[in-house]
Amino acid sequence: MISKTRRAQPSNQLRIIGGAWRGRKLSFPSVEGLRPTPDRVRETVFNWLTGHLDGAQCLDLFAGSGALGFEALSRGARYCCFIDRSDLVNQAIKASAQTLGCGEHVSVLQRDSSQPVSLDRVFDVVFLDPPFANNLTAPCLKWLLASNLLRSDTLLYLETPKAVTVHDERLQTLKEKTMGDVTCRLMVQR
Repeated sequence: MISKTRRAQPSNQLRIIGGAWRGRKLSFPSVEGLRPTPDRVRETVFNWLTGHLDGAQCLDLFAGSGALGFEALSRGARYCCFIDRSDLVNQAIKASAQTLGCGEHVSVLQRDSSQPVSLDRVFDVVFLDPPFANNLTAPCLKWLLASNLLRSDTLLYLETPKAVTVHDERLQTLKEKTMGDVTCRLMVQR
């Protein structure tokens, strides 16, 4: 029997699933640990964020493919700061911003998001999706919650392996869903 299975997209491309750039494809490099957020997960997350993105200032830590930040911009966010330690990743994000014509709404910084980052902005939405193999969620949350980057109502989106629990008395979980081996959480400070 011949399999008629079709791939949704080539392995190093992703598709923006909603907003002004719906259907646009972006390329990203092959980098160890880079795991773009799948369409199905992004659809859930951005349904949760409906009503919170118009004019929002976003921070995409461990930016990787840039899928979360570009999806936010496509859906009305005013600005996104992408942070990743890989030069290849950052070059691809800059190329994507140029392709989409949104360079003035984007900053790309080469930094290690597992360490404190100092910026001169306060963010409305933060995407935290570190490489799963490195157990970076808790240390990153620790510095992030102690930073001056958040307001009391800043929404934090966390993507972790299913087996990882996130417990911090400073955070309240608004939404949570497990899809396959991934757990998505939308949280806010208490």
